Amino acid sequence: MVEAILGEGVPVETGERLELTKEERERISLAVHAAEQKTSAEIVPMIVSRSGLYRDTRHRTGLVFSLVILTLMLTTEIFWLPWGWHGSNAAWLVLATTAAYGVGSWLGTLPRCIRLLTPRDRMHHKVRLRAERAFTKYAVSQTRERTGVLIMVSLLEHQIYVLADQSITQRVPSERWSSVVEAAVSRLTTGDIVGGLCQGIQACGTLLAEVYPSRSGDNPDELSNELVIES
Repeated sequence: MVEAILGEGVPVETGERLELTKEERERISLAVHAAEQKTSAEIVPMIVSRSGLYRDTRHRTGLVFSLVILTLMLTTEIFWLPWGWHGSNAAWLVLATTAAYGVGSWLGTLPRCIRLLTPRDRMHHKVRLRAERAFTKYAVSQTRERTGVLIMVSLLEHQIYVLADQSITQRVPSERWSSVVEAAVSRLTTGDIVGGLCQGIQACGTLLAEVYPSRSGDNPDELSNELVIES
């Protein structure tokens, strides 16, 4: 299995859903079909908007923002309390701190804030878990010779994850999957998600053809070639 982080400036869509046209979906399906003509292995492409909810980042952002506002108010009280401190002013402090927490919590839902404030290894972990769940959910591990490969792009995390079945990992060194990741990243970094995924699929087919070449008359299409999209 191989993962790669795409740069922070990658202009990819990170909304709740990725809208692709029928032609774009068909383009990816045709790329899978073409790649599988060269190999007996099976390739499943997938795009997810995010691999985790990162609720802890939302609360962390809210807490930091509220503490900053509280500190600013306490250190600048001479400007907003020119006539001295009164007991009722405590209510304003509580109100401002609470409001700041709400604003910070909202900011913590924005993709850029999530990527900035979430530890990188936590995002790696979430992407890996999402790929492993999808591997089971879409029966990538149920091919006849255990030769399924999942290529998953996780948009919010700016990561692509390639997960191969047991039979393939025994015959293909992990470092060789870098060619698949690099082929996809070369287009993903320009915002071309469909093109990047197609290039990754093509590179994957070329690699798999070396260890699991297509067999004439015995190359069933065991898994769907359709793109899987999840939020």
